[in-house]
Amino acid sequence: MTQSRLVLSMPPSAPLAHPQQDLSRRFRDHAAPVSAPDAGAVFWRLGTFLPAAIGTGVLLWGFLSWFAADGTSWAEALLAMLIGAGFFWIALTFVTVLAGSGALFSRTPPDEGPITPLDVALLVPVHEEAPWDVFGNAAAMLERLAAAPGAHRWSLYILSDTRDPLRAAQEESTYAAIRAGLPDVRVWYRRRVQNTDRKVGNLAQWVAQWGGAHDAMLVLDADSLMSAQAIRSLADAMGRDTSAGLIQSFPQLIGARSLFARSQQFANAIYGVALAEGLARWTGREGNYWGHNAIIRTAAFAASAGLPHVRGLRGRDSLILSHDFVEAGLLRRAGWSVRFLPRLRGSYEETPPTLIDHVLRDRRWCRGNLQHLGLLGTRGLHALSRFHMFHGAMGYLLSPLWFLLLALWAVIGVSADRSVINYFSPENPMMPNWPEMSPINHVWLMVTMYALLLAPKLVGASALIASGTPVSRMGGTWQFTGSLLLEIAVSIAYAPILMVQQTMAVFSALTGKRFEWTPQSRNGAARPFAAVLRFHAFETLLGAVLLIGMATGFVSLWLIPIMASLFLAVPLSWMSGLDLPGSLSTPQEVRAPLVAKRAAQWRAKLKSSVEGSPAQ
Repeated sequence: MTQSRLVLSMPPSAPLAHPQQDLSRRFRDHAAPVSAPDAGAVFWRLGTFLPAAIGTGVLLWGFLSWFAADGTSWAEALLAMLIGAGFFWIALTFVTVLAGSGALFSRTPPDEGPITPLDVALLVPVHEEAPWDVFGNAAAMLERLAAAPGAHRWSLYILSDTRDPLRAAQEESTYAAIRAGLPDVRVWYRRRVQNTDRKVGNLAQWVAQWGGAHDAMLVLDADSLMSAQAIRSLADAMGRDTSAGLIQSFPQLIGARSLFARSQQFANAIYGVALAEGLARWTGREGNYWGHNAIIRTAAFAASAGLPHVRGLRGRDSLILSHDFVEAGLLRRAGWSVRFLPRLRGSYEETPPTLIDHVLRDRRWCRGNLQHLGLLGTRGLHALSRFHMFHGAMGYLLSPLWFLLLALWAVIGVSADRSVINYFSPENPMMPNWPEMSPINHVWLMVTMYALLLAPKLVGASALIASGTPVSRMGGTWQFTGSLLLEIAVSIAYAPILMVQQTMAVFSALTGKRFEWTPQSRNGAARPFAAVLRFHAFETLLGAVLLIGMATGFVSLWLIPIMASLFLAVPLSWMSGLDLPGSLSTPQEVRAPLVAKRAAQWRAKLKSSVEGSPAQ
C-alpha cells in the first residue's frame, strides 16, 4: 500500500528557476563575484601531495629493486604498481593528518567584516524515519535558536518522501505536536505524492517552489543535530563572505551505544579533528560537500547545481546518486567558493549501530561514488573538484586492490616448494618468478601495513591532546588509553570484513547486480542468526580457506589476523551491536551539549504523544 495523498502545510510559493545543468558545456554564474586565487591553499597542497608522491616513489623503487634480483617481469612491475597505487592514498591521508596536526597549534584569525543578515531555511529531508526522532531534533534546534535568534531569520521545513501510511500518519501527528509545543516558531511540513528522484528531487522541488523566499538553506539529514551557535556561525560566515556558495561544517558523531558505533564515534572525535583540519587547509575554496550540515546560498545553488540524469553503464539514464560531491563541483564551476570550517563546533550526526547497517549504507555510497568516474569529464570543473570525485571512487576501488594483493600474498606461499602456484621456469615461462617470502619479508610487510594504518590514529590523538583538549574530557588518562587500544583492536578486527564487503559492493555496482536488503536501521535491532550468516557467508568461506592453507603449511602464518577476522565474521558482526555505554568516551559525550539533552527530551515527549494518540 502506498501513500498518495499530498500533505501540505507550507508558506506561499516563492518560485526560483532551477534549471538542470548541461555537463557538456562550461557554465559561469554571473552573480558569482570574482575572487583572487587562494595562494595559501596552493602552498598546503604542495606540502601535502608532494610528500605523499615522494613516499610512494620510494616504496616503488624499493619493491622494484627487490623484484629485480632475478630481473623484473611485467607481472612483478604490475604488482609493484598496484602496491604503489594503494600506498599513495594511505600516504596522502597520513600527510594530511600530519599537516592538520601542525595546523591545530596555530590560531585561526577571527572573521572580520560586516555580516549581511540572511533569511535561512533549515531543510530536513525525511524518508521512512521515526518521526519523533527527526522532529525532536528539529524542535531542539528551533527552541535554542528562538532563545537567541541573532541577526538572521530562521524557518524549518520537514520535507517528507515517506510512503508507508502508518509512518505518514505518525509524521502528521508529530508535526501537530511540534506546532502546539512551539507556537511562535516558523516550522513547515510537506509530503510529496511521488518521491521522484529521491532526495535530489525532494530538495530540487523545494528550491523551485519555495527557494525564492530564502537567502540560504541549511541542509540537514534525518539524524542531524546542530547547536544554535553552530547554525548562527555558519550563517555569519556566509553573511560575511559574498563569494561563498557553500560552507560545510565538521559533523561529529553522537548518540552511539553499540561497540561498532562507539568505535566509529571515538575515531571521529579523536583522530578526525586533525584530518579535518588538514583537509580544510589544502582544499581552501575548492572544498567538498557531504550532503548535510552545510549552508548553501539558495540562488547560487538554483542557478548552478541543478542535476540532470546521466547515462549509466548499461546505456540507461539514471539519477546521480552521490549528489553532494557533484553539486559542490558545479557550484565551484560556476564561480562560487566551497569552504570547510573544521573548527566550528556544535555540528552533530549519528552513525549506523551495527556492522551490517554500516555495510548497507556503504553499498549505496559505493554505487554513487563509482558513478562519479563517468562525470570526471564534466566541462569546466575545477581540477580539485575532479580530484574529490576521483578520490571518493578510489575509496572503494582500493578494497578490491588490497583484496587482490592479499590474495597474491596468500598464493605465493611460504617458500618456493610450499606455494599454491608454480613459479617461472623454462617449462612455465608465463608465471612470475616471485621473490622468496622469507620470515623477515613477511614480518616487514605486516609491520609496514599496520604501521601505515595506525600512524594517522596515533598522530591525530597526540595532536588533539597536545593542542589543548584535556584528557579528562575523554574519561581520564587510563580510560582514554584503554579506549585508544580498544578502538585500534576493533578497527583491526573489522577491516578485513569491510574490505571484502566493499569488494563485493564494487563488483555489484560495476555489474549492475542489486542486493536485496531493506533500508538502514538506526536502532540496531538484532537480526536472526541465519540472516547474519547469509550476509557474511563469503567472508566466512574465505577465512576457512586461509585456515586450511595455514594448517597445511601453504599460507603464511603472518596472515592469521586477516584469516581470524574473516573466519569469525559472523560472531564479530553479532558483537558489533552489543551495547557498551561508558566505554570509548568522547568530549561530546563526557560533556553533552545542551541541544543534545533537549533533543532527547523532545524525542521522548513526542514519541509518548504520538503513540498515545487515539489515531494510532
